[in-house]
Amino acid sequence: MRELLEVIAKNLVDFPEKVQVTETENERTLVLELKVAPEDMGKVIGKQGRIAKAIRTLVKASGVHEDKKIIVEIIQ
Repeated sequence: MRELLEVIAKNLVDFPEKVQVTETENERTLVLELKVAPEDMGKVIGKQGRIAKAIRTLVKASGVHEDKKIIVEIIQ
């Protein structure tokens, strides 16, 4: 999941070297925290949050075979 989120984010932003993904896991939940450069926040979130919603949908769909809830958080 982490690698997928990194690839998606790095292809969206102007500063791919500043993309960081942190993974926290417990027995029922996997939390992925995405950090990007402040200049790239708009590109990751998109108009009315459409890109952020699409990213979350893709990551959740790719992790459906795992029996865990996957949460993607975009950190400023």
